[in-house]
Amino acid sequence: MIDFDRLLTPGMGVWWSQAAAEPRPLVDQLMAQASSSGPLRLFTGLSWNDQLAQAISPGDVMVSYGGLGALRALGDTDQLEVVPCHYSALPRMFAEHRLPCDAGLLQVSPPDRDGMCSLGIGVDYMADALEHTSMLFAEINRQMPAVPGSPRIPVSRFTATVETDRPLQEEATRAPGDLDRMIAGHIAELIDDGDTIQVGIGSMGAAVLDALSGHRDLGVHSGMVTDGVLRLIDKGVVTGSRKQVDVGLAVAGTALGSADLYNRVCDLPFLFRPTSYTHAPQVLSQLSSLVAVNFAIEVDLTGQVGAEVSRGAYLGAVGGQVDFARSAALTGKRSIIALRSTMRGRSSIKFGLDEGVVTTARADVDCVVTEHGIAHLRGQPLAERRRRLINIAAPEFRDELAGAVRSAS
Repeated sequence: MIDFDRLLTPGMGVWWSQAAAEPRPLVDQLMAQASSSGPLRLFTGLSWNDQLAQAISPGDVMVSYGGLGALRALGDTDQLEVVPCHYSALPRMFAEHRLPCDAGLLQVSPPDRDGMCSLGIGVDYMADALEHTSMLFAEINRQMPAVPGSPRIPVSRFTATVETDRPLQEEATRAPGDLDRMIAGHIAELIDDGDTIQVGIGSMGAAVLDALSGHRDLGVHSGMVTDGVLRLIDKGVVTGSRKQVDVGLAVAGTALGSADLYNRVCDLPFLFRPTSYTHAPQVLSQLSSLVAVNFAIEVDLTGQVGAEVSRGAYLGAVGGQVDFARSAALTGKRSIIALRSTMRGRSSIKFGLDEGVVTTARADVDCVVTEHGIAHLRGQPLAERRRRLINIAAPEFRDELAGAVRSAS
């Protein structure tokens, strides 16, 4: 048991790894002691800790780049402070201590013969944050692989450690539905052999990757790699042979998926790099074949994208959407935004964004895709954009959208 009460003082900032790399035993210990060591400012990204909302002390505040996973419940208690930012900005904000970084909690691989640990499948923002964090605490998990590309951290760098032998948490994904597959089929038409892809996560992301099984020599450069990428590697679809940089390698910051994916990352051509590399404009600008596929909650009739808030609740994040969309639109090949045409009985294609929050600007969107087709927006004036977007809206809402356009003109 680590004595966080002795090591931390009120007002300190503590970050920890996200998703499958979340050091749950350390987080649980911190939460159990937080009432005496707090109040604290906390930071993490995607959390699967379904007990977090109940465990966090009333005086503590969770800071994050979005409302992902278990963090959504904290929004109901006003303990979640969302920092709207591009994912590529996280390294700089840690360097400037604008995000909590007095202490960091990590899950790492066992030390090698030289006493060096790996961040394993969670390189991501953690690799950038640890450089600016004085106190590091590690869960040394025997089942965390030492992956290619991860920084090597001497075990002596850790203020305290705990040792575990537990499976990495798997992502509980919903299987793609018929609409997901219809949308994925349209997206597959926009991707050519030899392209380098970045694809968002979730059931629609899985459907897109499955729809690419007939392609050849695709490359991957993304924030996360999933089981869908693993399947494409096994089929010989993803080879990376035509990438402009990191030829032959699938580049990502973290792995998000099943035990099979985690167990095989060291034996496949994956390269795990920090956010300061995976999302860096100077890196992405070298990928002239980059196709970015990202997802939205709503899109307005000019092509503006909302991917963060729905009905007043923070459900998403800016994340890496803009980093990849802008690079794909400006120096790459194509920026694609996909969404189902309706959500909860309402049109997702709207005259104006309901929430008023623009995640991705219309200038960074080349195509919008729904189950009803593709709206090609690059180079199109506003009137033509409206016409094309209405054509891929749900049929029952097209007259209403057209009427809103006429009323506004």
